[in-house]
Amino acid sequence: MMKAILLGCVGAIALAGGAQADSFAALLAQGRPADVASVIQVDWQDPATLPPRFRNHCRIDSWSGRPYCADHCGLGFQFYYCTPESFGCCRVGFGYCDWHGHLRCHP
Repeated sequence: MMKAILLGCVGAIALAGGAQADSFAALLAQGRPADVASVIQVDWQDPATLPPRFRNHCRIDSWSGRPYCADHCGLGFQFYYCTPESFGCCRVGFGYCDWHGHLRCHP
């Protein structure tokens, strides 16, 4: 019973995250600027959520299997975009945008 509840919750969260990413990609495709709330993301950033000029040197992370872009950060680093004023490089999978829209890199 607990497994079924847990799987249901995980599935709902996954669907909600996918819908948010799809809506953001739709805004980019339309050329409309997204508001700050939809730009700020925690944890991983899919290449489709980055502004086009930063979508280069992209590859698949061997540990998680997720795509990421390094822009010109170098091997083992991922490019993160929080706001037009806060973006940069962190180790792959270790960057995040805080509640104020600033890029942070944890260990």
